[in-house]
Amino acid sequence: MFQHKFSEEFVTNVEPMVSFAEIVSAFSYALDLTQGQPKGHCIRVCWIGSHIGQALGLDKERQWELYYTLLLKDLGCSSNAARICELYLADDHAIKRDYKLVDGKLGNVLKFVLARTGPNATLGERISALGNVLVNGSKIEHDMIETRCIRGADIARQLRFPETVAEGIAGLDEHWDGSGQPNGLEGHAIPLYSRIALLSQVIDVFRMANGEEAACDEVRKRSGGWFDPVLCDVFLEIAEDPAFWAALEARDLERRVIALEPSRQMMVVDEDFLDDIAAAFGQVIDAKSPYTSGHSGRVAVYAAGVAERLGYEKAHIRKLSRAAALHDIGKLGISNLILDKPDRLTEEEWRVMRGHTHYTTAILGRISVFNDMAATAGAHHERLDGKGYPNRICEDAIRMDTRIITICDFFDALTADRPYRAAMPVDEALAIIGSEVGGAIDASCFEALKAMVAEHGPAT
Repeated sequence: MFQHKFSEEFVTNVEPMVSFAEIVSAFSYALDLTQGQPKGHCIRVCWIGSHIGQALGLDKERQWELYYTLLLKDLGCSSNAARICELYLADDHAIKRDYKLVDGKLGNVLKFVLARTGPNATLGERISALGNVLVNGSKIEHDMIETRCIRGADIARQLRFPETVAEGIAGLDEHWDGSGQPNGLEGHAIPLYSRIALLSQVIDVFRMANGEEAACDEVRKRSGGWFDPVLCDVFLEIAEDPAFWAALEARDLERRVIALEPSRQMMVVDEDFLDDIAAAFGQVIDAKSPYTSGHSGRVAVYAAGVAERLGYEKAHIRKLSRAAALHDIGKLGISNLILDKPDRLTEEEWRVMRGHTHYTTAILGRISVFNDMAATAGAHHERLDGKGYPNRICEDAIRMDTRIITICDFFDALTADRPYRAAMPVDEALAIIGSEVGGAIDASCFEALKAMVAEHGPAT
């Protein structure tokens, strides 16, 4: 099923046996964050859609492909966050969450736009934004969906999934009657996995908002419009079983979903594949803001270079590099109104921003093979002098791995464009970092960073 075979040749020099489903299901919580959905949305969608696939009689391989399409349906969704904020002058999470409850009818869409555009903007800003939405909204929406679909499919390929999974993710917003986007596909021209994923997504959204009957009513209402009517009939039959709904409330739903993976086996995930997973989700993180393009990858490169100069062994460097690539995964839970704000953040906005470190620790802590990097990555804003966040820990409690990520994150932040200033020259950036040695920055890490930059210059 994977383009890269997991065979006995990888039994040596690999990570311990680990469930790939465990890794992906944990990362799906990060995708829920960027969509503004209640925790566990993708897990619930996987439960719903997998049961539909089983009822259709899909063979094990197709069930497996469907399973991962459902868990990773939102891989490309971080790419439209900044544009949604720009378009609506509003919180991208709230817009994404609430727009899913709109049925697509023009009158209801217009009501949503009028109610939700620029709630905290000046009258002039709101009028300008509304004019832009009404005149250009359709094209902008098409472009955002197209970008999201392309990016999501590309990341799925990077994660070594077959083309059927990539196509399933790319077709999530196509509608049975041809009214969807980005390609206006109709009927059976829409990949089956896309049809099941969209149906399952809407079921979960309406169930969480208004209950089981509301979800079923929405399925009936959109049958033959958004949804394949055959799939609707299949689901409505499944929905008659109270045990199906009860499972969605179970505390161990994630465990059940992991066990639901059609292969039902622990697969060997080799070192190269773990690198690819970290790099792929680093791209998801960086797509959240136009100012962080490539940030996670560069921090990973810098961290490897600094660690090498500090005498780290190769195996340790690989693990550290993954932690560096994922250090900002919690930012998927922060609105772009804050991430991209060109002015000084308010105290409340800073409180929200600081919360991204908790998200990082929580997400990575869900994954056994990444568990040891959760605290390391989540502490990258702590300072040696105890004035950092989130826990204000001091020098003795801050791991060297964290100190390396901290300085590399600092260096890349200074030498890349940000919403409030242009990129700094390297010499100026190093001077600023040097002034923080003993406060935020470890002296040995600073010397290693300078040596690396002198040899290779900043990453591109």
